Amino acid sequence: MNATTYIFGIISALLVLIVVVELLRRRHLRERHAIWWLVAGVFALIAGIFPSTLNFTAGLIGVAVPINLVFFASIAILFLVSLQFSSELTQLESKTQTLAERVSLIELELRTLKSKNVGHDV
Repeated sequence: MNATTYIFGIISALLVLIVVVELLRRRHLRERHAIWWLVAGVFALIAGIFPSTLNFTAGLIGVAVPINLVFFASIAILFLVSLQFSSELTQLESKTQTLAERVSLIELELRTLKSKNVGHDV
């Protein structure tokens, strides 16, 4: 790879980190959601600044082509993000169902009270 490719990788990783930090700062992204994006950005930055670490890590793990390690790590991080979101979605669905049931019970109780009051007013 040439110097332009390395510079592009470093700038891309820095942009990811800057965007994630800015979203955190503006409270558009919560810390628990940002953690995987920060991890990915830091790994990309390390690989961009020190490309030999990618070759070393690929050799250590036994991956023949270092870029395949990048793809695998990217897919693993996206899998973890999806798993985290699925878990949170399941919790939110459960809470929404509980809230809907409570609202229905309160509406039923309100209708019951109104019908009893109407009978006393006559």
